Amino acid sequence: MTSTLLQAPPDPPAAPDRRIGSAVRNTLLNVAAAGGALCIVLVACAFFFHITLIMFKTGSMSPTIPAGSLAVVREIPATDVEVGDVVTVDRPGKLPVTHRVVSIEPGTGSQRILTLKGDANPVADINPYTVDHVRIVMWSVPGMANVMTSISNRWVMVGTTVAVSALVTWVLWPRPERVRPPARHRKSP
Repeated sequence: MTSTLLQAPPDPPAAPDRRIGSAVRNTLLNVAAAGGALCIVLVACAFFFHITLIMFKTGSMSPTIPAGSLAVVREIPATDVEVGDVVTVDRPGKLPVTHRVVSIEPGTGSQRILTLKGDANPVADINPYTVDHVRIVMWSVPGMANVMTSISNRWVMVGTTVAVSALVTWVLWPRPERVRPPARHRKSP
């Protein structure tokens, strides 16, 4: 006796437009997920490691850090500052200043008295700064401040929110399921 196995014909290949749509949908969803994960990592870094961003509006640190640069800074105690570091110092009632440390004097307790100078400036800042902590510049990207300013525009934020909402809706929208033919079973003569 011989038995034959009847197999169901293979599923027909998906239509090319369905495969392309699925690939586009998956790619866009992966990009959105990566962007969301990056945002979570950046918020965690800001919270746990005191890392923030600053933008350079002037050229006082040129050519090292030109105007329009975006810098990543980390808050550190003033006792850890060394001559030559580029630091951001908060000034009461004024915008912070970011310049290079040219001298350090001891202060009261953990305070330090810093003399700062912009790389492009001919002389040091007029008044020294008495600080407990500073934000040290870890690295910077020239021209990135303009990009960040553009991204933070209200209409860009609204457009991004609408686009991401539309993407999530499109990806999660129910689709009709493909009907598969019933599987055929083994037959014995």
